[in-house]
Amino acid sequence: MSTSDAPTVSTPTLTPPTQGSSALPARVALLGIPNTGKTTLFNRLTGLRHRTGNFPGTTLEARVGRINIGGGTHANASLVDLPGTYSLEIDQLEADTCRRVLDGRLTEGGGAASAPDAVVVVLDATNLSRNLVLAGEVLRRRLPTVVALNMMDLARNQGLSINLDILRERLGCRVVAINARSGEGVDALLSALGQTLSDSAPPSRTPPGGRSVDDRALHTWAEELHEASASTTRPMPAPGSSATDKADRILTHPVLGLVAFVTIMAGLFMAIFSLATVPMDLIDGLFAHAGDLVGRVLPEGILHDLIVNGVVAGVGATVIFLPQICLLFFLISLLEDTGYLARAAFVMDRVLRPFGLPGHSFVPLLSSHACALPGIMAARGIPDRRERLATILVAPFMTCSARLPVYVLLTGLIFPHSPLGAALAFIGCYALGILAGVFSALIARRTILRGPTRPMALELPSYKFPSIRTAFITMYDRGLMFLKKAGTVILAICIVLWWLGAYPHVQPPAEVTALREQAAAVQTAQPEQAEELTLKADRMEHQHQAANSFLGHAGRIAQPIFAPLGFDWQVSIGVLASFAAREVFVGTMAVLIVGDELDAGEAAADQGVREQLASAQRADGTAVFSTPTAWSLLVFFVLAMQCLPTLVVTAREAGASKWAFVQLAWMSGVAYVAAFIAYTIASAMT
Repeated sequence: MSTSDAPTVSTPTLTPPTQGSSALPARVALLGIPNTGKTTLFNRLTGLRHRTGNFPGTTLEARVGRINIGGGTHANASLVDLPGTYSLEIDQLEADTCRRVLDGRLTEGGGAASAPDAVVVVLDATNLSRNLVLAGEVLRRRLPTVVALNMMDLARNQGLSINLDILRERLGCRVVAINARSGEGVDALLSALGQTLSDSAPPSRTPPGGRSVDDRALHTWAEELHEASASTTRPMPAPGSSATDKADRILTHPVLGLVAFVTIMAGLFMAIFSLATVPMDLIDGLFAHAGDLVGRVLPEGILHDLIVNGVVAGVGATVIFLPQICLLFFLISLLEDTGYLARAAFVMDRVLRPFGLPGHSFVPLLSSHACALPGIMAARGIPDRRERLATILVAPFMTCSARLPVYVLLTGLIFPHSPLGAALAFIGCYALGILAGVFSALIARRTILRGPTRPMALELPSYKFPSIRTAFITMYDRGLMFLKKAGTVILAICIVLWWLGAYPHVQPPAEVTALREQAAAVQTAQPEQAEELTLKADRMEHQHQAANSFLGHAGRIAQPIFAPLGFDWQVSIGVLASFAAREVFVGTMAVLIVGDELDAGEAAADQGVREQLASAQRADGTAVFSTPTAWSLLVFFVLAMQCLPTLVVTAREAGASKWAFVQLAWMSGVAYVAAFIAYTIASAMT
């Protein structure tokens, strides 16, 4: 049957909820294939007037925004950004979520389920035939539909001409040409949507065939409609001769593509680390100033310590990573908008596929080198659930910036007079983390996450200039999500661990009291000596308090567990304290052994602190940081899960707390065994 003879269907329709004066705003579903500009259109229509959550029972984002349609009954509507999918009928979480929403079995708010009042299908005008298949699948569901033909500027640049009247007649619904990036045609789209909501009429035509991903009748219908509605005003370039084809020959080449990928990603992360330094330093200084200010206002006591050392320090420890997270998602959004990110995924699929990971995993794994939190959040873009979970579980193996102070300290202790040896050990830490991650993924995909390996189904989008506006909105959205969802839990964890390290309060030892009395006696005659005595007393008091806190007692209890790794009770305290954040270890060692309250960066870089740590001795006269112990500790920190905030985000993104426990158990077990091997080998060699 030809498309011109397609009958008007009188099958039962899914009736949307009746709209009345007291009814909720109309619900509009936004649907499209990945890389069609759907998210750009959503941002154009809603701006920052949207909220981001999860569809109930899934880890997929549900972005919902309010849009102003204009006058009439439906002046305002709720726009739901559905996950991008190549087909409604494929066996993927994104497609299943779209099906359930369109069939009225799922709502983004978790309330009473009902079908959306209208659907906006976004099509790529430069790849109309492929996009019409998805449009046909939507039209079969007999919901009021508007088709938004996006990227019309690119189509014109390619010499393509599309007859909208033929599309409207054959699709049986309103069709509007738009350019979501510039805003061209958006007002006309809102007007068409308002009319569709007002008449609530289903499409007047239905594509042939049934609901099957291999429906040949639907694909034939899409090809015929494309041929009837689209034409070219200039000769088509010979295969492989266009600028896009020439660029793809390099960017998707097995060798050159990998070189290009490494170069681009190295530049991206160099930009993140260099550009984020200034705002991170400003945030650090701001919270340090806030702590000093609050400390001067509040009287000494429990409330003073809670606010200054718990709340302010905890919030600062969270917010300081915000510039890196925002820059990361801003730059990734730009790369995605240019069309390169899909090519990079194609190239990396060859590298990661033998380990059970798809090419889509490269962004989360690379992001985790800045911080595991945005890396795990970025795993939402992986279509297959098992592959997504495997990526989430192994992402913390990547060396994040929080580990760097620990690496600096320990490599300096192992190679005190060999910068080259310290540098090679530093690089080895990165390599060990990557190897542990990919082989852990391989084990997971063959055991707890066993399942078929899906071939990568990826449509390479056209190259285009990125949208700065979209990148800024993405950055804002991700940054706000990090502060709201992760920041609150991270703050609570930091406060709890601060309390464990600060209480119970104990009386200072007699030596501290004697030193303070000596300082008071010579204050007038010898102020410099008094200051030195006071500083020494403060150090001894810090050491005594830390050793006798709840965390200190826990360190002594845990010491027998860590003894096979060469850790004494002081190092054990540092390991336990580092579960708040890995870099806390360096500051904890500075307090326990040196007696100075220094932050991680200062303590790791301070040559005097390193010398005191290197010469520190245990009760039996042996070194606290012997060479075997330092090697064992370095390997342990490379592999261990010592970041409770990461576990919190893992539980949320994976959809269940059990995955966070699996991650903690596996990484801790691998770290313990590897550290024991390192300690045994180093002991035998020394």
